[in-house]
Amino acid sequence: MSLGKHLFTKSTLNRGIAIPGLLFILGVTLISSFFPDLASSMLGRIQDWIFTNLNWVYVWSVTIFVFFLFFLIVSKYGSIVLGDSDSKPEYSFFSWISMLFAAGMGIGLMYFSVAEPVAHYADTAFAGHSEIRRAKDAQLYTFFHWGVHAWAIYGVVGLALAYFTYRYKLPLSLRSCFYPILKNRINGRAGDAIDTFALCSTFFGITTTLGFGVVQLNAGLVRIGLLADNSFRYQILLVIIIMAVSILSATSGVGKGIKFLSQFNIIAAIVLMLFVLIVGPTVFLLGSFSEGIGYYLNEFFSLTFDTHAYEPATQPWFFRWTILYWAWWISWAPYVGLFIAQISRGRTIREFVGAVLIVPTVFNFMWMTVFGNTATWLYRTSPDNQLGAMINKVEDLLFVVLDYFPFSGISSVLVIIVIFIFFVTSADSGILVMNSIATNNAAKSPKWQLIFWGALLGLMALVLLNAGGLQSLQTMTLITALPFSIIMLLFCYSLFKGLAIDDYYYNRQFSPSTHSWSGDLWKERLKRILSFKTQEGVNHFMRETVRPAFDELAAEFNQRGITATIQDMEVPLDMSLTIKHETIDDFTYGVRNEAKMISDVLVNEDNVPGAAENETFIPKTYFGDKRQGYNVEYFTKNEIIADILKQYERFLELSSEEKNEIFLDVRLRRKL
Repeated sequence: MSLGKHLFTKSTLNRGIAIPGLLFILGVTLISSFFPDLASSMLGRIQDWIFTNLNWVYVWSVTIFVFFLFFLIVSKYGSIVLGDSDSKPEYSFFSWISMLFAAGMGIGLMYFSVAEPVAHYADTAFAGHSEIRRAKDAQLYTFFHWGVHAWAIYGVVGLALAYFTYRYKLPLSLRSCFYPILKNRINGRAGDAIDTFALCSTFFGITTTLGFGVVQLNAGLVRIGLLADNSFRYQILLVIIIMAVSILSATSGVGKGIKFLSQFNIIAAIVLMLFVLIVGPTVFLLGSFSEGIGYYLNEFFSLTFDTHAYEPATQPWFFRWTILYWAWWISWAPYVGLFIAQISRGRTIREFVGAVLIVPTVFNFMWMTVFGNTATWLYRTSPDNQLGAMINKVEDLLFVVLDYFPFSGISSVLVIIVIFIFFVTSADSGILVMNSIATNNAAKSPKWQLIFWGALLGLMALVLLNAGGLQSLQTMTLITALPFSIIMLLFCYSLFKGLAIDDYYYNRQFSPSTHSWSGDLWKERLKRILSFKTQEGVNHFMRETVRPAFDELAAEFNQRGITATIQDMEVPLDMSLTIKHETIDDFTYGVRNEAKMISDVLVNEDNVPGAAENETFIPKTYFGDKRQGYNVEYFTKNEIIADILKQYERFLELSSEEKNEIFLDVRLRRKL
């Protein structure tokens, strides 16, 4: 057996995704490398036609994403947890924000924080505007391109993936987002095709970013004297170092390498931003930040829906910036969305959407104000106009701005460190995401697979950088954003459908026939209400009341040919009754001895006997579908039996309705 065949046999790669994905990646890379001019010309014409004739598709898609997510924040669906109802977040809020931010925006902030505002300010499309108007609009358009709209694109994919993965135990892959539409067909060729598309899009996006970003890193190292020039040999060295660190970080896991690097880099970026704010035109920057926020909010709806249809003179600028940005963010959405979903288990939808839309947007606005407005201020006020002379050398502009201020050598070194770590965090999270896609979210993959994806990224970036094919690959990536924007609209429909079913399922009330409650035992209930249970007292109740109810009911089910089993756990006492099924989930009704804290106010209340300590215990139910349980301490044996039958009647009624099968089709989840 050959080494390659042996590795593939031992790997967790899904052949239906990995093989066609790798063939397409290699094919496009080779064409872009050997025929860069032809590929660039042909793909450029296709992109220009799409941007000119179908720009409204991008505008309306992004608009729908924004308003859909805002709707979820204020809707009743906002409190739904991305996971079981009792799930807790895996990462602290700061770690979570740091990782999603580093993956989503990191290196772009360094590359465009100066270049974009200066480009807008100097663009001939706005030559007729006053100097002040051009400066304010430069900030406005930068806010627009890096604000809520960009993060809404990532948020839609990340939310759909996290919801269907953690709420319904489907694989962390794009195909899972189509379950309400395709149902079991997501396991066939349609699902493989969706994930193959995501794999290629992720690979192309990271490769082009790595290739173009290395040029900026190389330029910075030349300016501080660590490298002699911008030659390809130094770029090879930089790519090797970046990918080696990225692979090491990826193989150490999200909770270690990526988490640490993301937190460190956010802190370093904040230090750099504060430095420029302090040594730069501080008063102007603080004032322009306030004005910029107000201008953005005032123009929000106009910017959102604007296609420049009545302004043909500015349409080339609109295609070159806004539409290109929307296409670029959409093309990155599979990668960023998958990574955000991977780290967001346990968050509520409201928390997820609010954090993903607002927190990075506010930071981006602060960053773009400090660096971008400093650059336009220098452009307008400095006599040498060095920025204007170097406007086409995008990779140098940030370092040129820093040269105007004290300690430029130190600040340039800090910029290089931040750029380097943003590279690493983008690459290592990309490696994990690509491996997750290619394996259909396998639980554990051999480390050589992560090394393989990292090495392939670095190798393809160098091949394209040397051959001049990066522009073609970038154009190819932007073209694929058009069909993926349609796919993302289907994500919104699928997610809304799933949320509606979720709300119906978990808030379904008992049928009216189950609500009768006899008052014959009111004195016994009153006695129980006024008593606060010890752990041993609740254990006694469960052994003497709950267990006999389980035994009697299980015996009746088994006598009727329906398999019912009872499970016990002693510390803490926990017992459950399970009714077995073949094609739908098993029904489970359990009771556990659970501690409950009592407030000091109630302990000190003389008119409530028995509350001597701050802790009491209750027998609390739980269910197989993870719904919230309730206290059954006042139930008799027969009432426990009746309660089980009420829950079982509800379970069968829900199971009989076709729209609830996403919750109940156990065969699908076993197959996955």
